[in-house]
Amino acid sequence: MLYLASQSPRRRELLAQIDVAFEVVEVAVPEVRGDAESPRGYVERVARAKAAAGLAHVAGLSDGPVVLGADTEVVLAGRVFGKPRDAADAARMLRALSGRTHSVISVVCCTKATGSMVAACESVVAFAPLDDRTIARYVATGEPFGKAGAYAIQGRAAAFISHLSGSYSGVMGLPLYETVGLLRGAGLMRDGD
Repeated sequence: MLYLASQSPRRRELLAQIDVAFEVVEVAVPEVRGDAESPRGYVERVARAKAAAGLAHVAGLSDGPVVLGADTEVVLAGRVFGKPRDAADAARMLRALSGRTHSVISVVCCTKATGSMVAACESVVAFAPLDDRTIARYVATGEPFGKAGAYAIQGRAAAFISHLSGSYSGVMGLPLYETVGLLRGAGLMRDGD
């Protein structure tokens, strides 16, 4: 049985797109980057922690459970942009991203009793310049909240993106190509699925 250790509705939607049966297990994992931790190392640590917490939660509920944990962060000049705390924080993030190119790092961890496999995806996203009025209107929609970097590529913020190199689903929060590879490795999907 496959479990998704995530509270993200976007990850649920993306996993449903690849037509694999799964159940959701909600986990609470602190998302605080260590002082000397690289952005990639931080994202991987959080994805692994989510998968491990999910496995601990479902152990004994089914035979041979497999748990997916994932984390996605926006990175600009070595700085990790988490989810905005409030409207002012969201506006600050969007002003920093305006007219600049940033990275989006997504890591997926597939865990079962016998071990874990990890896959990472890094995408490059270029934002058009945004004026204060555009930022204020976007923040007022509520869309930035709960999103790394204060934007949703699948929503209104798609209009801000002048260029994307990498994985659209990875920027959304679950890189599907990498996820399918992990699920095949775990024996939950076959080639051609």
